[in-house]
Amino acid sequence: MTEWLTATEVQGRLGVQAQTLYAYVSRGRIEAKADTDDPRKSLYRAEDVARLEQRKARSRKAAHVAEDAIAWGEPVLASAITTVVGGRLYYRGRDATVLAQTETLESVARLLRGGDGVAFKDRIARPIPVAATARARAFAVLAERAATDNPARGRASLALAAEAAGLLDAFADAIAGEPGEGPIHVRLASAWRCDEPSGEGGAELIRMALVLLADHELNASTFAARVAASTGASLAAAALAGLAALSGPLHGGIAPRVEAFIAEAERVGAEPAVSARLAQGLPIPGFGHPLYPNGDVRAQALLAAFTPDPSFEAVRLAAESLTGAIANVDFALTAMVSQLALSDDAAFLLFAMGRCAGWLAHALEQMRTGQLIRPRARYVGPAPR
Repeated sequence: MTEWLTATEVQGRLGVQAQTLYAYVSRGRIEAKADTDDPRKSLYRAEDVARLEQRKARSRKAAHVAEDAIAWGEPVLASAITTVVGGRLYYRGRDATVLAQTETLESVARLLRGGDGVAFKDRIARPIPVAATARARAFAVLAERAATDNPARGRASLALAAEAAGLLDAFADAIAGEPGEGPIHVRLASAWRCDEPSGEGGAELIRMALVLLADHELNASTFAARVAASTGASLAAAALAGLAALSGPLHGGIAPRVEAFIAEAERVGAEPAVSARLAQGLPIPGFGHPLYPNGDVRAQALLAAFTPDPSFEAVRLAAESLTGAIANVDFALTAMVSQLALSDDAAFLLFAMGRCAGWLAHALEQMRTGQLIRPRARYVGPAPR
């Protein structure tokens, strides 16, 4: 039997789409390696495919199907907000990379909400929470609002949309560290002192990054936000749930791992650094994405807008050549932060600022369903006595 199969062969044998195949690989259920004849393509271990074939041939209990759906599986919630189709990202049917060329985060946030809600500054400005860091202020402003804002359940959709717009604006104030007027990307660029004309256009790069990060279907933080929203909690509580999930190292906390790998590559060289990771069976941080087998379109759009530092470019070329995996948005965002000489935590803050628009849109959509998200657990502990 042939030891390695092409993607087409695997999809034919398992009866799955490319997205599902890459999900199997990301979860370690099918081993993949670069095709020596064409490094841009991958081959897949036939033994793993045969094992999955046998499993699919057997009838599967509903509990196991639901469990698999949680991790890069089949869709589990209906949504009209965002989708990834054919390797492209769409916000309510509009290509996100096209929107990123001209739109602001505020305009995209309104699109994600369904066209409702305009932000108005409170007539009596709320004080920005006092905290040592911008990340702490971001958590504090949502926590304070979650403790005092009214529950969302039973309130009119237009009122909630307006509240969502105002909450996004307050979140921007907290990250910037001061109340501001005008577009969020301009306010952040000013607060971070990268708004001066510098050849790369700091404010414009921030605007583009925020739009590209505004939503990404049902990722971990968005699911957390929707679960909170399904209970009827306030919009601030839903956004806080999203922010908490984003803070994990496997979601919005990947940038430090990319930075550490870049530093490693600067010490030993890009190709040796990549080779060492491969020899240890470790992933290259900032490369590959199950939803974008031909490359993360968000990364491609952002990287095309500036000239990355040579150390980032060297790692990109080495990683793509040796592994076939393509740089993703985490790599692009970290490269942009480095290019603009922003603080170490700026990548997370930009991710949170952009994605807050998506959390609020999903919270509104979930509330409109009136349904509580309450999965069941498949118990595997000691037998009840």
